[in-house]
Amino acid sequence: MSVSHEDLLDGIRQRQAVVGVIGLGYVGLPLAVEIARSGYRCIGFDITQPVVDGVNAGYSHIADVSADVVGAFVGEGLLQATSDLTRLAECDAVSICVPTPLNKIKDPDLSYVIAATHAVLHALRPGQLLILESTTFPGTTREVVLPILEESGLKVGEDFFLCFSPERVDPGNAVWHTRNTPKVIGGITPACLQAGMALYSGIFEAMVPVESAEAAELTKVYENTFRMINIALANELAQACEKLGVDVWEVIEAAATKPFGFMKFTPGPGLGGHCIPLDPHYLSWKMRSLAFRTRMIDLASEINAEMPAFVVHKAATALNEERKAVNGSRVLVLGVAYKKDIDDLRESPALEIIRMLQERGAQVEYHDPFCPVIRDDGDTALRGLPLHSVPLTDQALASADLVVVVTDHSSVDYNRVSALAKLVVDTRGVLRRSGSGAGARVVGLTRPGTVEAASRLQPAPV
Repeated sequence: MSVSHEDLLDGIRQRQAVVGVIGLGYVGLPLAVEIARSGYRCIGFDITQPVVDGVNAGYSHIADVSADVVGAFVGEGLLQATSDLTRLAECDAVSICVPTPLNKIKDPDLSYVIAATHAVLHALRPGQLLILESTTFPGTTREVVLPILEESGLKVGEDFFLCFSPERVDPGNAVWHTRNTPKVIGGITPACLQAGMALYSGIFEAMVPVESAEAAELTKVYENTFRMINIALANELAQACEKLGVDVWEVIEAAATKPFGFMKFTPGPGLGGHCIPLDPHYLSWKMRSLAFRTRMIDLASEINAEMPAFVVHKAATALNEERKAVNGSRVLVLGVAYKKDIDDLRESPALEIIRMLQERGAQVEYHDPFCPVIRDDGDTALRGLPLHSVPLTDQALASADLVVVVTDHSSVDYNRVSALAKLVVDTRGVLRRSGSGAGARVVGLTRPGTVEAASRLQPAPV
């Protein structure tokens, strides 16, 4: 192996290596903090100057990262942020943690990854390690990132080292976080994997090396595809239970008592977040280029995409049964984050539900203690932006013609909601689970009926 490889390994072992993180968002800032916690000096790179200034002032814009921790590492000189990408030359290792969105036709948009890789190229020197963390399709590291870096004339596995190690961030998870979640990693060459393992094994509690960058890329996509397909099955079950007059929550809870061969997934108003609605499409796109159709992914995506419309249909039907039209009704949406107890609005089904209710003429307000404002990001097709969270007062609940529980934040008193509201559409089963429903008429994703009602749908015996 070359001298530069040994120098890199020595610097990593002795905690003398400087590690850069490109992108200080939901993935990058927690990673940068763990790098600093492990004793490495970390430089965080971000093109958003307020983010850079905030980190350098000891502020955290990520809910899962304590400002006290950021401030402590900044004070110790272990963490700093900059928008000057020429400083990548100071780094012995660089992790790329930039967004990988989909375009309007659900094709991968690698523009952020490509831009970050070009920034690394301009600073690339012998002995550097580059690790891509951004979720993407199998082949990205070798087919997209590597050719750009090879423009330097340096050789991968000898002069520089390239790996893929997918992020596994779960916002709001108090048990599994960046450090203790097992870390998958694959390299372009064995020497690349050795370098990546040397660095990350000193930062993460458990490492999971795989044979190639492609295997690591596919691992991440498969994890979220597994979740997306099983959520789609739960959502389709909810629609089937609606027809059968069976309580979907009762069925799922009963099935979950089986101690083997079953994993519990629950229905909801639709998919949200930075992973599950997007990542499977990376695999679909890649496989289409190889003349292979991922039929389960396509069907599951279609089912999940239908759920906001299913919720709005439930809302319209519930209002109609109260002799009210959606047009002109006051609707209060509880929760707009994509999941409970976080402030993340990315891909949230609540936004689509609000949009469709507005299109039908409803006067929509929302309450969310984690999301005080919904701003116009250029892709949010809501009316009256910015929308601001309203206080969850007795008057707000009592005056609404309909309350729609979209995100079941723990801080909301659902007994109070059911006591004061007239009509509730509960997409999360939270009123059922809390034993609420004494005052309001509660409509769930399914309309529970009787065994006799369901049996009438069965074919008569011959």
